[in-house]
Amino acid sequence: MSRRRIIIVDDHPLFRAALKQTLSGGDPSMMVEEAGDLPALSAALDADRDCDLVLLDLNMPGTRGFSGLLLLRAQYPDVPVMICSAVQDGTVIRRAFELGAAGYLHKSVGPIDIRRAIETVLSGEIYVPEGTELTTVDTQSELMQRLGTLTPQQIRVLMMLSDGLMNKQIAYELSISEATVKAHVSAILQKLDVDSRTQAVIAAARIEEGQFEELLSGR
Repeated sequence: MSRRRIIIVDDHPLFRAALKQTLSGGDPSMMVEEAGDLPALSAALDADRDCDLVLLDLNMPGTRGFSGLLLLRAQYPDVPVMICSAVQDGTVIRRAFELGAAGYLHKSVGPIDIRRAIETVLSGEIYVPEGTELTTVDTQSELMQRLGTLTPQQIRVLMMLSDGLMNKQIAYELSISEATVKAHVSAILQKLDVDSRTQAVIAAARIEEGQFEELLSGR
């Protein structure tokens, strides 16, 4: 059997270790790596893009809500991402799938269910938690489609805008020129179909909360 590489991305070392043991124990074909944050994951993927699955926690330092998932899907569109979270809200689960997640795993499930979920996604199917209805997955909202057009750098700029950073500060943090930041901001406004930085910040806040339809109706 060929090697299958999985990367667990979670800021809790004990959880990563327990999940790694659950996945790799007794299965020599499973190579499981750990990353404590998105930069560590990016380093691992940049070193070797051959990855069968990323298990991503929604709530970690440096990411808020769906921003980590958005960034990964934009930067590594060929790598499947499965959310592994303690959040069990149906709306959050549906939003994760609408933004490209290949599966959603509750942290509370047992080892047997974990392995079954992982094998489902590795086989090319999606894994949906029991009791979750994904009636909206096939009809993405207008804003969902807009979000999917943002580049990784534009997603980073959008998140920094939501933190209240000015162009000069964003340029420093990303090691780019202010002119490049302005170009990214203009592109973000155009892609999200909003008229100002303030409305873009509102969009970023709604991304975190999963309130996509409210943004469209309240704009």
